[in-house]
Amino acid sequence: MQIQATGLEKRYSTVKAVNGVSLRVRGGEVLALLGPNGAGKSSLIRMLVGLTEPDAGELAISRDGKAIARLPRESYGYLPEDRGLYQDRTVTQNLHYIGELRGLNKTLLDTRIGVWTERFGLTEKRTDKLSQLSKGNQQKVQLIACLLHEPELLILDEPFSGLDPVNQELVVEVLDELRAAGTGIVLSAHQMALVERLADRMLLINRGEVVASGSLEQVMQQLSPVESYQVTLTPETTPEVLMALASIETAAVEGQKFSLTKAPGASLQTLLNELSSVGELLSFSALQPDLHELYLRAVGGRQSQPGETV
Repeated sequence: MQIQATGLEKRYSTVKAVNGVSLRVRGGEVLALLGPNGAGKSSLIRMLVGLTEPDAGELAISRDGKAIARLPRESYGYLPEDRGLYQDRTVTQNLHYIGELRGLNKTLLDTRIGVWTERFGLTEKRTDKLSQLSKGNQQKVQLIACLLHEPELLILDEPFSGLDPVNQELVVEVLDELRAAGTGIVLSAHQMALVERLADRMLLINRGEVVASGSLEQVMQQLSPVESYQVTLTPETTPEVLMALASIETAAVEGQKFSLTKAPGASLQTLLNELSSVGELLSFSALQPDLHELYLRAVGGRQSQPGETV
């Protein structure tokens, strides 16, 4: 299963929720959709699964290399932002209902419900009503409902919501296994550390437009193109001496070490040579903000040109 979206747009009244977003979804990969609340992620997901139609742009879906009009119901599992199970029914009743909608017979359903409830630690909760479960256990039931029919494509909107760290790790483990088995996964989540571990590619959107896209390394480079380093020199020197070097744009002292940014166009080798001319280089390491920090910087106001593809 593959989805190619090009220049998607979606407007609600006077609000343009999605503006010129392009992306690819492929089997055996995790594509992470990142962005603040209201960025357009859920609107984008609803177009991908066919719940809404784009106002502009193209959405091409193929299966085994052949074009199809829309995602077949049995081909995907969708965890929506707004959960939809029945609070007055038991875990088993909910899962049976969902499985039957996906075309599974009772014997197969019983087997798969047994496997997944055991995997998620819900075996003893199967006869409990949803209303009796904790938020975390309800979330696990929602996830199982997406997995019962073994979909080719999983689209998960905030799958870690309500889960404690132990169960977040369990979900990461399950998603890793599904990706290895060839399942395509679209993941919308705010847990940056988990996203870093899972995502093969990322799409960061803000106010409906693409801010950065690509692999983790590509996204971090797009969001933080300045190369920064931490160094220790002997004998001790000053920021003013370092700033006089052509390869350094900024320099600041932090205890016994200096934080530097490399001047645009300067090579790393030139930087090292010039630092060695000042003194003996005792330590040298690159400084790279983590994805969480870069995300906060990006959604604080940066906008990109629409139409970028991930």
